[in-house]
Amino acid sequence: MSEYKNHYLITGGAGFIGSHLVKALLNDTNIRITIIDNFDPFYSRQIKLLNTEGFEKHQQILLLDRNLDDLSSFELQKILPQKVDVIVHLAAKAGVRPSINDPLAYQRTNILGTQMLLDFARESEVKQFVFASSSSVYGINKNLPWKENEQLQPISPYAMTKLAGEMAGHVFSHLYGIRFIALRFFTVYGPSQRPDLAIHKFVKSILCGQPITMYGDGSTSRDYTYVDDIVKGVISAINYDKSSFEIINLGNSYSVSLQELVTNVEAVMGKKAIIDQQKEQAGDVPQTFSDITKAKQLLNYHPTTQLTDGLKNFYNWFLKNKEILVH
Repeated sequence: MSEYKNHYLITGGAGFIGSHLVKALLNDTNIRITIIDNFDPFYSRQIKLLNTEGFEKHQQILLLDRNLDDLSSFELQKILPQKVDVIVHLAAKAGVRPSINDPLAYQRTNILGTQMLLDFARESEVKQFVFASSSSVYGINKNLPWKENEQLQPISPYAMTKLAGEMAGHVFSHLYGIRFIALRFFTVYGPSQRPDLAIHKFVKSILCGQPITMYGDGSTSRDYTYVDDIVKGVISAINYDKSSFEIINLGNSYSVSLQELVTNVEAVMGKKAIIDQQKEQAGDVPQTFSDITKAKQLLNYHPTTQLTDGLKNFYNWFLKNKEILVH
């Protein structure tokens, strides 16, 4: 008999959001956590090793360096230490722009990987499946702020794979009674943020005296959401039991223009940016803006971190780890 009351399988647990989630869950000694992460070379392995620093000290954590693309449901059952109670599926090929260049790879990982996990959940009788979706599924939609019941028209392969994951979850929830909660994340930022994302790139470039690339005229805007607020929403979704299928926005419900973001980053760093203005990028949407009414009602979700405070936390993390992050 296991000493742990619940076993959580967290895919992508060495990544940005996943590592923050694992650290938050460590407060509960009744939980065993198995992380599956393939340390994808999309960005430096050193950053993920930084994210997972100290995990090896915790007996309740098992970190498996495996690729979901190469695993079958049967193999997954064989390598896990005990029956899984909850799956939190954060692993994915990330990024809108890279997905345009290699849509097949995104379908293989994001759709087939999700399907394999759903097969595993069915065969292993996992009752709770939390899925990381994305605000990108909304596409170009002027009906702001976005509610979960909007008509969806993705404009990138990445966004399409996230929508496919939601629908696969709906099918398995309907057929097999798996509770499936799809969380549409809105531009998550904070310490450990991926180096391909705007805030990370801006801070690095400004610190090094290099130009930052601004796509378009700076009027595009995003609903920037601090990672700690996202993690609280994910944990609430893990514990949610009122219905069998839900799609829920997790955002900050406040849209910030690119120009406003740059101004805020400059203020936090005390240094002006050199702007390299480029044309808008294919696949990018002009604005994201979440309606979080449903998240408040179902998950008691209330984001509290202001942009300036979140940027300060990120900048302090960046300075602390500058030797790894600047090369």
